[in-house]
Amino acid sequence: MKLCNIASLDPAITSSGRKGLSGASDLDREVWNEFHTDWDRLAMECVHIHARLRVEKGLPEAEQSVDDGLEDIEDFTGEIKRVITEQRIRQNFFRRAVLSSYRERCCMSGLSDSRLLIASHIVPWSHDKENRLNPRNGLCLSALHDKAFDRGLIALDDDFRVMLSQELERNNEPFVKQFFHPLAG
Repeated sequence: MKLCNIASLDPAITSSGRKGLSGASDLDREVWNEFHTDWDRLAMECVHIHARLRVEKGLPEAEQSVDDGLEDIEDFTGEIKRVITEQRIRQNFFRRAVLSSYRERCCMSGLSDSRLLIASHIVPWSHDKENRLNPRNGLCLSALHDKAFDRGLIALDDDFRVMLSQELERNNEPFVKQFFHPLAG
């Protein structure tokens, strides 16, 4: 409800015919006026408040991803930094071979835009060094289906039938029903 009160102060919302709730307080107006044009400061305040609440509740520190850039918590300008990364050697060979084997089409959706296709490892790269570059250990998947496969939301049985996780099977969102449910079996 508090966010709906603040929404009533947002011209982007009110100009669209929506109005939010009418109970915005003087403090809501003060917060809106203080932060609505200073997103960097708002983000920093949120980080500080979240960290303080975690300490007060005795919770472990929140995990930060490598690219959070919060090591300098006073400078929150969204800059870039140089990093050293590892790169898989001969991965391009694997990609070309897998995509060619599937005639440049996702084996689940039929998508043929190579910019959206991934040469996905059936047995993950980290689990089987001998078959890292073996095209038979690859599936040509759209980026969406690759992510679902990697996260265990979809899998293949021994007869190469697509299996959906129970989570996806129960999901009745129109998008999931359109792009995942038809794959089952």
